[in-house]
Amino acid sequence: MKKQAFNPYLPSWEYIPDGEPYVFDGRVYIYGSHDLYNGHVFCLGDYVCYSAPVDDLGDWRYEGVIYPKTSDPLNKDGKMCLYAPDVTVGPDGRYYLYYVLDHVPIVSVAVCDKPAGRYEFYGYVHYEDGTRLGEKEGDEPQFDPGVLTEGDVTYLYTGFCGRGDKSRTGAQCTVLDKDMLTILKAPVIVAPGCEYGEGTGFEGHTFFEAPSIRKVDDTYYLIYSSTWMHELCYATSKSPDKDFVYGGVVVSNTDVGVDSYKAKDRIMAYGGNNHGSIVKIGDDWYIFYHRQTNTTWYCRQGCAEKIVIADDGSIAQVAMSSCGLNGGPLKGEGVYPAYIACHLFTDEPELYVRPGQPRVMQDGRDGDENPGYIGDIRNNTTAGFKSFDCSGVKKMAITVRGYMGGGDFEIIDGLDGKIAGVIKDIPNANVWERYETDVDLSDGVHDIYVKYKGYGNNVNLASIEFIV
Repeated sequence: MKKQAFNPYLPSWEYIPDGEPYVFDGRVYIYGSHDLYNGHVFCLGDYVCYSAPVDDLGDWRYEGVIYPKTSDPLNKDGKMCLYAPDVTVGPDGRYYLYYVLDHVPIVSVAVCDKPAGRYEFYGYVHYEDGTRLGEKEGDEPQFDPGVLTEGDVTYLYTGFCGRGDKSRTGAQCTVLDKDMLTILKAPVIVAPGCEYGEGTGFEGHTFFEAPSIRKVDDTYYLIYSSTWMHELCYATSKSPDKDFVYGGVVVSNTDVGVDSYKAKDRIMAYGGNNHGSIVKIGDDWYIFYHRQTNTTWYCRQGCAEKIVIADDGSIAQVAMSSCGLNGGPLKGEGVYPAYIACHLFTDEPELYVRPGQPRVMQDGRDGDENPGYIGDIRNNTTAGFKSFDCSGVKKMAITVRGYMGGGDFEIIDGLDGKIAGVIKDIPNANVWERYETDVDLSDGVHDIYVKYKGYGNNVNLASIEFIV
C-alpha cells in the first residue's frame, strides 16, 4: 500500500534544505545542504541523500552520507561548511556534484558513478590557465551553484547579492567544457541583483541567491530566491545565458502573495531564506522549497507543492500545504503529527522567524529520531493544516502537553471559519495527554485550524486526529 505524503516530506528529525530534485531511473532524488537540529549556523552536516519511487512519493529512503565535508582538500579539518549543492549528469554518464565551501570564493566538484553513491572529490572550476573561478581579478565570489548539462557543455549558475553591496551584480552563468571543470565562456549576468534591478523588469523581486536551472521543452527556467528571501521566483529565456525575463513568484514559505484563500499580504507562517527548484514527476510538476523550524534560520526542512506550468509557460504562485506530494487531500481518518502544519501564527503577524515564536521542534539532540511537534504555544496561537477529506468525520482529538499552561483548543473549519468544536479546560500537565470533542464538519475537503485560547507559553501540540 502506498503511503500518504506530507510536508515536510522527509522524517521530522531530518533537516535537508536547499533541495534540488531530480528523477533518475524511476526514483526522485533530493540533493541539498544539511542543517543540524539546534545548529548555530547554516549547513553544519555532511551531504546526505534521500530518494523515493516516482509512483510512491510518501516512501522516502535514506541513501546515507554521499559526501563528507572533509572530502574537499581545502577542508580536511572540517572547519568549513558545505553550502547548497547541485547535481548534473555529465557527457560521460557520471554524476557531478557542484558545491561551495563557506569561507572560499570558488566552486568545487565531486563525481560518482551512481546518483546516491559515495562522491569523490574531482576538482575546482577554473579558467584555461588554471586560475580558479572566483579568484581571477574581476570575478565575483561564487555561491550556490546550479548546473545544467546539454551535450558536451555544462551551464553553471552562481551568485549572491546582498542589499547595499554594489560589488555583487547578479546571477551569473558560466559555460564549462566537457571535462566539467574548464571554463569555455566567462561569467555573464543573467538576472540582476537588488542594486542593479532598476529598469530590468525584475524590480521588487531581484536576485538574492539560490540560482537553479531547468529546461522545459525549449524554455530555460531560472529559479531563484529574491531579496525578500522567503519567496522563490522564476525567470525564463530561450537561451541559457541571456535574455531572461522575470516571470513571477512560484512559492513563498510565508504564503505572502497568495490571494486564493486570504488577503494577498496576510502572513501565514514565520519565514526566512528559501532555496529549491522544479521537477517533473510523472505527468505533474512540483516546486521543492524549504521552511524554517525551531525559531531559527539554521534549522530548515524540505517541503514540496504541485504546480502548473501553463500553455504560455507561466507559473502561478502556489499555496503551502500539508499534503504537497500527496496528489490530493489527506484522508480525514486517523492520527496526523502536528509538525505537518503548513501555517503557524499568532494574532501579532511577523514575516521572519525569530526566537520566542511558536515553533516546530523536537525533543533531544540532532540525530535523535524523536517525532516533531509544535511547541511554545501561547494564547491565540493558530496552527493550520491543508487539506483533509473529512467525509464522515464526527469527532476530532488532539494530543497535547500543557506544562505551565492550560486552556481551550478550538477546532476551526477553514481560515477565519466557523468553530467546528472546542476541547475545553485542558489542564496543566508535563506528559502527553489525548483529548477529543465532537465536531461539525460537512462531507468534503476542509482546511483545519487549531487555535489555543489560554494561559502560559509552553503548551505543546503533538498531533491531531480524525474520528469517523
